[in-house]
Amino acid sequence: MLRLVRTVGCLLLMYALVTAITARVGFSQSGASKSAGKALTNPVKSSPQSIEAGQKAYSTSCAPCHGAGGKGDGAVAKNLTVKPSDLTDPKWDHGSSDGEIFVNIRDGIAPQMKMKAFKAKVSDQDIWNIVNYLRSIGSKK
Repeated sequence: MLRLVRTVGCLLLMYALVTAITARVGFSQSGASKSAGKALTNPVKSSPQSIEAGQKAYSTSCAPCHGAGGKGDGAVAKNLTVKPSDLTDPKWDHGSSDGEIFVNIRDGIAPQMKMKAFKAKVSDQDIWNIVNYLRSIGSKK
């Protein structure tokens, strides 16, 4: 009987931990993360060197979906259920400040994660360089 109580207790504890972790991950990738992006300022000055570094990182990490020119027409795009965004148009559905773009690349596009997170693959420095590169190819208002 004591063994059964311990087993049930362990299962309940595991359930509580999984629920708490899931809620925390969902919270960090929701609107809270997006609003945090608005407050971020780009620490990397836009320069020819930063833009060139951003283009290199973009080519490796972003171009397969978004395309070489950022139009959302990369080689992988035709196999995706959701078309990648055109990064050169003036309308940005998930925030257009440097910080919001940074957070979208780092954390992915929540809640359906239509774009995966790149925080494990691309350094913060390179993400900021990508932001500067995107500014250089984006719509000139």
